[in-house]
Amino acid sequence: MNLLLLSNSTSDAGYLTHALPWIDEWAARHERSGEALFVPFAGVTRGWDDYEALVAQALAPLALRVRSVHRLADPLAAVQGARHLLVGGGNSFALLGRLRATGLLAAIAARVRSGEASYLGWSAGSNVACPTICTTNDMPITDPGGLDAMGLVPLQINAHYTDVHPPGHRGETREQRLREFTTLRPDMPVLGLPEGTGLRVLDDGYRLLGAAGARWFHGAAAPQWLAEGPLDMT
Repeated sequence: MNLLLLSNSTSDAGYLTHALPWIDEWAARHERSGEALFVPFAGVTRGWDDYEALVAQALAPLALRVRSVHRLADPLAAVQGARHLLVGGGNSFALLGRLRATGLLAAIAARVRSGEASYLGWSAGSNVACPTICTTNDMPITDPGGLDAMGLVPLQINAHYTDVHPPGHRGETREQRLREFTTLRPDMPVLGLPEGTGLRVLDDGYRLLGAAGARWFHGAAAPQWLAEGPLDMT
């Protein structure tokens, strides 16, 4: 498989700008002819037409022609011929619910597992590549018909990871919330991706991208910071 799972899309440099070198390498694994299919369903307050235009402009320097599935009469058929699949961020519950309702959840997962298409996701788009969306930061604004997602990777992702605890705030930290998950699911590791980082998956190899590294949660063990570079999943 060929996946690039990003924590975030926006930065001071612009939309997806910080990740363009990674996306360029990811896209080069398949020929760039044809369209890159974009799934905008995580957008709730952002219109899907506007979302498509934003992504198309961001990826234009890489010669990727972006077209959103919401414009297509038969998106399932389009997925079967796609070489590049893009799933944007927003609300993970809204995204998963519409992917399931349209049949695109299973169709995209099968296409990517076959090796015929590459998958790029950011934020919510990274969450749905995991076994479930249980480690999203999003509010459940809609019922997605179950929390199971694509299961393209054998771990959970927590995008936008931070453990900042403002003075006077009495709620749990992100670390505490993720440790609750791994306490009840000791078999399922969680990768906390700070801003400006990502996970690169190529065939059976995993690599952390970004100088900030990532936070690794697994079972009852104390969380640890991992440096940029190969990720050992054994």
